Amino acid sequence: MFDTDGLSLAQIDGKPATVADLTPLAFAGFAHFTAMQVRNGRVRGLDLHLERLRDASRALFDADIADDRVRSQLRSAIAAAGGEALSVTATVFTRSGEFTAAGEKGDLSLLIRTSPASNGPEGPLRLAAVQHERVLPGFKHNGETAKTYYLRDAIKRGFDDAIFLDRQNRLSEATIWNVAYWDGSAVIWPVADVLHGVTMGILKRQLTELGVLQRDVAVTPEMVGGFAGAVVMNSWTPGVSIIAIGETAIPAAPQFVELLHKAYLREPNVEI
Repeated sequence: MFDTDGLSLAQIDGKPATVADLTPLAFAGFAHFTAMQVRNGRVRGLDLHLERLRDASRALFDADIADDRVRSQLRSAIAAAGGEALSVTATVFTRSGEFTAAGEKGDLSLLIRTSPASNGPEGPLRLAAVQHERVLPGFKHNGETAKTYYLRDAIKRGFDDAIFLDRQNRLSEATIWNVAYWDGSAVIWPVADVLHGVTMGILKRQLTELGVLQRDVAVTPEMVGGFAGAVVMNSWTPGVSIIAIGETAIPAAPQFVELLHKAYLREPNVEI
């Protein structure tokens, strides 16, 4: 099934998605997904994407989809799209929408949507700090209206995006991004309830291989001005510079951004 722009393609369980297929998602939205950038049928962090889908499926549905089936349907959708550079999302849901004492009734389905590749914004970015905590933050799930609301509101106020502040006064994550900071010698990962992104996972293990110091810190707004740099990251990019959170300026730190890109490119580009 194509979007009206004629560029995007969706398959469910290896077949073109119909309106009837997509109706449960449109009106219920009880689903989770992973998003990836695929180049020539290859992706970095494939093991982390598969792990994310398994873990979230078991938590939400008490079942999961075998890795081989996920990879097979990804290959089918990528072949149907015919592009060398694609943005791909894999969404797990159930068509029945019925629950039993043992969990969800019916088999799980996999929606694969392909669209033209995206590299995200160039930055640098200015983020508005807003009080918000995502529901079930450990899962990349559907139906998060608040994220889009806070993004739109931040733009109206002259910012580029928003970063969340939890009830313990900790900066956690941005709307669709993980966040990392640089203190001049170590990468700082915020301690809070956040989605542990695939790109974040790739960077953590590759920075370890490079011998770069990493620390977990509860980051508060009062600490922001003392950092030597900060970035956001997601499947689009391992690092876009943040130059302000609220009214507090942060150095652009191009060397920090370069380090994260270097670490990311060390990750093997695995054939799906």
